[in-house]
Amino acid sequence: MVALIFYALLIQWLILPVTPKLVTHDNSFFPDYVLRVTSRNISVACETRLSAVVNGTSPGPELRIKPGETTWIRVYNDLESQNLTMHWHGLSQRSQWPIPPGHFFDYELRTQPSDSGTYFYHSHVGMQALTAAGPLIVEDCGKQPYRYDEERILQWSDFFPQTDEELQSGLEAVPFVFGGETRAVLLNGKGIGIGQNLSEVCGSCTLPVIDVTPGKTYRFRFIGSTGLSLISLAFEGHNKLTIIQVDGGEWTQPVSVSRMQLGSGQRFDALFKAKTKQELEAEKRTTYFLQFETRDRPAIYRGYAVLRYSKSAPLPKYPVKTPLSLPNVTYDWLEYQLQPLHPEPMGHPTLTEVTRRVTIDSVQMIDPTTNHLIWRLANLSWTENTVHRPLLVDIYQHGEAAMPDYGAALSNHGWDPKTRAFPAKVGEVLEIVLQNTGSLVNSGGAVDVHPFHAHGQHFYDIGSGNGSYDAEANEEKLVRMGYKAVRRDTTMLYRYSTVTNPGAPAGWRAWRIRVNQPGVWLIHCHTLQHMVMGG
Repeated sequence: MVALIFYALLIQWLILPVTPKLVTHDNSFFPDYVLRVTSRNISVACETRLSAVVNGTSPGPELRIKPGETTWIRVYNDLESQNLTMHWHGLSQRSQWPIPPGHFFDYELRTQPSDSGTYFYHSHVGMQALTAAGPLIVEDCGKQPYRYDEERILQWSDFFPQTDEELQSGLEAVPFVFGGETRAVLLNGKGIGIGQNLSEVCGSCTLPVIDVTPGKTYRFRFIGSTGLSLISLAFEGHNKLTIIQVDGGEWTQPVSVSRMQLGSGQRFDALFKAKTKQELEAEKRTTYFLQFETRDRPAIYRGYAVLRYSKSAPLPKYPVKTPLSLPNVTYDWLEYQLQPLHPEPMGHPTLTEVTRRVTIDSVQMIDPTTNHLIWRLANLSWTENTVHRPLLVDIYQHGEAAMPDYGAALSNHGWDPKTRAFPAKVGEVLEIVLQNTGSLVNSGGAVDVHPFHAHGQHFYDIGSGNGSYDAEANEEKLVRMGYKAVRRDTTMLYRYSTVTNPGAPAGWRAWRIRVNQPGVWLIHCHTLQHMVMGG
């Protein structure tokens, strides 16, 4: 079975008045950036792995683009036998045909002044995003609401010793073969894998280092490009980070936290105040540990980085004793706390504005036809055995005849049985409820976490909770708190217990969106394993 990387689709219903034209570049065209994706053996986490890399490295090069301008990025697929697409995570992007081996595609990114913020790019085929990813920064525009001296990018990823193909073939096998838990969580491509001899670490096995200068204020750009891991992290000796932006574009009111939590696909920008020289002298230290741990997995990985105040200071050895104690609970972190710094006049849609509710329940089950272990969203698992024309391309070529049947979707969990797409009309106000459930596999009732990501228009995140969604109760809470929702592109569908009754409601996440961007947009769980399995 070939698991195509298309998931639950939100189709915003509008026939465009102008037929899009294909842009063809001749030899005189020079893109702003060129990315070449190749396959090579890389040394990481004390091991060697055959990986898809961007311009020879993982993570790939940092890209910085200006807001309000058009940026062209040429992506070459130099992989020998695999397709490739590049997704500019958090920026509005239409779907496309994959880039076949030996070909390239010119991506046109048109950013708005409001897009300034932290993003990242990654492949959207199979498990390639484990290594084929890199930071993407839309530079600040105009006067900024927060002052800082410098910035640092902290991009997190997972390391698995198996190749992408081995991991994917196991997920698609009957019986199902899971590739296991992460061997290491990497910071900017560096880390130490489980089971390594810590007295002999060197080369690719060193602890990541974050260099800072005493007394300066830093903007830390946290990028969650993990494939599987939800991470909790904190700095030894530093108990305050001030969150100022989330998922790019949306400046938030300052929120102080003692630790960060980062799911796959999420980004948080936070101000970090470095210690002064006097404080360092009093503590007689120039290095501190950054401790990070996975959460809501059967096995927990704990890793470290070094926060270094002097480049001449010797790096500390891997700690024998755990410096910090991080909480195990994940589902209450920053819920109903992030609010926009500059609220929009209309704010998030209220319950009375909602014209339609779409409930997307996430279910793990065995496909009764193929016996594959799959994830199903709203009774739909997007896995295919044959290649079909992308829906957006089909609509461009055949017009309204290729559009999904809105009426049929209303009586079928919100999606059209023919196109397997969720249609919405421009002008609608949707409430999308993501519902977690107990697994149906072996009547086990196991519950997982899901970082759900929406391509295209950002949504208003209006909260989460245990059990089933109660719209009136949640609306009452929003009004009572005077809460104004921020716009997001990736939020967590948490679990509140590890097991429940099979199929039973086990937690919810709710979004609202004023539909005003026509196009074809993906909505999917950003856990790579779940994507391959149809979620």
